[in-house]
Amino acid sequence: MNYEILEVLNELTQEKNISRDFLVETLEAGILSAAKKRFGNSEDIEVKIELDSGQISVFRKRKVVEEAEDTAEEISLSEAREIDPQAEAGTTLREKIPFDEFGRNAVQAAKQILMQRVREAERENIYAEYAGRVGEIVTGTVQQVDRGDIIVNLGRTEAKMSLKDQIKKERYRQGQTLRACIIEVLKTAKGPQVILSRTHPTFLKRLFEMEVPEIFEGIVEIKEVAREAGLRSKIAVFSSDERIDPVGACVGLKGSRVQAIVRELGNERIDIIPWSSNPVNFASRAISPAKVLNVAVDKDNHRLLIIVEDDQLSLAIGRNGQNARLAAKLTGWKLDIKSETEYRSMLEAERRAKVPIEEVPRVGRKLADALYAIGVETAYDLVNISDSELLAVPGVGQKTATTLRKTAKELLKKQQEIMAREMEQEQEAAEEEREKE
Repeated sequence: MNYEILEVLNELTQEKNISRDFLVETLEAGILSAAKKRFGNSEDIEVKIELDSGQISVFRKRKVVEEAEDTAEEISLSEAREIDPQAEAGTTLREKIPFDEFGRNAVQAAKQILMQRVREAERENIYAEYAGRVGEIVTGTVQQVDRGDIIVNLGRTEAKMSLKDQIKKERYRQGQTLRACIIEVLKTAKGPQVILSRTHPTFLKRLFEMEVPEIFEGIVEIKEVAREAGLRSKIAVFSSDERIDPVGACVGLKGSRVQAIVRELGNERIDIIPWSSNPVNFASRAISPAKVLNVAVDKDNHRLLIIVEDDQLSLAIGRNGQNARLAAKLTGWKLDIKSETEYRSMLEAERRAKVPIEEVPRVGRKLADALYAIGVETAYDLVNISDSELLAVPGVGQKTATTLRKTAKELLKKQQEIMAREMEQEQEAAEEEREKE
């Protein structure tokens, strides 16, 4: 019986990669449970395992007394001397219990406890192992396709790749080998759940680390990644060594390095651009392949206005706005992209919108001078000034203030309508010119 249990112990140590000390401790607890099941919970039982010899010893400990009243805790002196002739009253007798006396049910119970504790320990080991590998690429075999989700066999455990973590145009079949990135490890009632992804930006970063030695060695760094999996990605790279071109290192000789990654991702297009701490330079590069004429920075709203030539606008925005979206994700700025013609029209519109204060009805020279004194120079300023500031102007009461605001708003509205019609006419004229060409 000892041999049977110890064989299980040895197999578990090798197969489950669980500490031998933990297994011995668990086995002792299992045997103790079996012994108490056989002799009663109130008994004082001691279990000792000698791994060298494989000997499992179980002792029942009771206090030696002249006359025993509680046989679970006490043993009479006469009975004690039958077991140990040198027993004396007041001492504790350790009575060895033959392992066979436990019965097969008790032994099975010990095995069940052992296996249960082993499963728990294995789950903890697997969780600790994979939780420490979040962000790594692993290789597994497609075991099952379940309602769109993919179950992947990683060897020691199974992993799940949900529909959102799969590249849309890829099709997976049972038995197929695939690579994916561990993005999360969850603790569940059924054990650790490893979550994989082929769409996460980290997967793209790790692929570059595997293909580009300069990235793996830390000479070239991937600063930012923006990705629409299966379609297009942009990565910004930087080299700590001025002698090394970060873009060239990632592309490789004749594009060999980046093409290996493109093939892994189902021909996903990858734009590699040099990173810059200057938002203007970075945005100009991020919007490539379009060529940028100028960039205006609005720090308060964290927005960049990018101006490109008219024939570059569609290239800058990209199909369905994809290039602009990725550039915005990469830079972390809100991007407003306009053609040169649109930009000029916008500037002209802004210029026209600045209606001088003198052109507002009911504003005479004297009132105009008083408004100029507090910084109100246009109809727009008059609409947006606070009531308290406007009422502080000499000669302006509540009724006058209300009238001035109303007339200024009406004037601006008319001006905007005129500008809209003019812009529409300009666009129509431009379209006619293009048709003639």
